[in-house]
Amino acid sequence: MTGKKVLIIDDESSIREMIAVALEMAGYEYMEAENSQQAHEIIVDHRPDLILCDWMMPGSSGIELTRRLKKDSATAEIPVIMLTAKSEEDNKIQGLEVGADDYITKPFSPRELVARLKAVLRRATPQGVDEPIEIEGLTLDPISQRVTIDNKPLDMGPTEYRLLKFLMTHQERAYSRAQLLDQVWGGNVYVEERTVDVHIRRLRKAIGSSHDFLIQTVRGTGYRFSPKRT
Repeated sequence: MTGKKVLIIDDESSIREMIAVALEMAGYEYMEAENSQQAHEIIVDHRPDLILCDWMMPGSSGIELTRRLKKDSATAEIPVIMLTAKSEEDNKIQGLEVGADDYITKPFSPRELVARLKAVLRRATPQGVDEPIEIEGLTLDPISQRVTIDNKPLDMGPTEYRLLKFLMTHQERAYSRAQLLDQVWGGNVYVEERTVDVHIRRLRKAIGSSHDFLIQTVRGTGYRFSPKRT
């Protein structure tokens, strides 16, 4: 498995099924949506690594959804590949102008789709983001989803892992509790902001007193990950 999640948005179940089989064979996880509203809820809650979006759908079109995603800072960086029967150059330009990262015209082969998907993910993924992250002996491996200190494994829950991963990949920036809820829990999860405090305490306990200084409380704001002792 690649560890990458792909959201398939298409109102035709046969197309979604064909794409799902191709993705599964290539080692990708996938989620499905049949319209823009359903897709947006999944995107906010589960934050896929890439979106395959049909141009023409009942209600809000794929173009309108892509424009909405690219205007929202929380989703703007998620790459989008447009899937459509439209092959005219003007339509391709329109798709790219609203922020789509690539454009595939139906009918397409599963091999072509996976090849284009891999290329977009390579462009969209910062170099080294899948490599283990090591700070002061604390190491997080995104592929195996293991966390160690000086090669000794740590025991932590999935929420603490996601929280630590986000903080370690966004160092030296203070995040409010609301921002952490959006990024780690998902925007459609309705929980109290103080829930963040509970999981920060659990995370600090999991990494131990020798490294809990890395997760710093920023008064009046929230939390920051930094190897610089305050």
